Amino acid sequence: MLSQPFLILLIVIVLLLLIVPSVKIVWQYQRGLVFRFGKFRSEREPGLNFIVPYLDRMIKVDMRVETLVVEPQEVITKDNVTAQVDAVVYFRVVNPQDAIIKVVDYTKATSQVALTTLRSVLGQSDLDELLSQRDRINERLGKIIDDHTEPWGVEASIVEVKDVLLPERLQRTMARQAEAEREKRAKIIHAEGEKLAAEALSDAADRLAQSPNSLQLRYLQTLVEVSSEQNSTILAIPLDIINQTAQALRGNLNGGKQ
Repeated sequence: MLSQPFLILLIVIVLLLLIVPSVKIVWQYQRGLVFRFGKFRSEREPGLNFIVPYLDRMIKVDMRVETLVVEPQEVITKDNVTAQVDAVVYFRVVNPQDAIIKVVDYTKATSQVALTTLRSVLGQSDLDELLSQRDRINERLGKIIDDHTEPWGVEASIVEVKDVLLPERLQRTMARQAEAEREKRAKIIHAEGEKLAAEALSDAADRLAQSPNSLQLRYLQTLVEVSSEQNSTILAIPLDIINQTAQALRGNLNGGKQ
């Protein structure tokens, strides 16, 4: 017969071999899928769970958002421009049963869908749309990728195009085009300023012509400003004398012509 200490030790070992494999801890961000003889049995919530040892198997699925970086891909846009584009995809599992049963590796499958979708969508867009309407392209990418991954229990929440690398020759051409556009805007703004200034001067001249006193005051003010800026002596001549002199000169010229 077995001794009592050895029997107790044997019982403890048997209990450990039965209890330890049956205890499963599922973290808060996980879900546990229990399979018995390869057949799906149940989905377990976070916390302490028990399964039948050696008959059941639990697969834990991470439910957190995962980040997938799509490596730079060479794409040809709709207007035949070659560019290197990379993107980032944020996705998460919303149905752990489908993510495990319907696809071998949902992360790899999502990566391949994102890769092919990126090339397809950018191939249908021209360069201007790619550079100026990034939000619309991101929305199209997200919808297409999410439609493909939905049967796998995966949700693509955010898709963002990160960088667009253009050929150096095209970058120089675009830089020259942007510089020409800036010069064009500067000339237009300058011309509009000149037009406004001319209109203001014309309006001021009309008003001064209607008020001789205002014209005289403006003349004196100009003399004061000139004398304050330059160290010189200025001889002020009243405007009425200038006007009379001008009229006399015009009269002499007219008389001479007759």
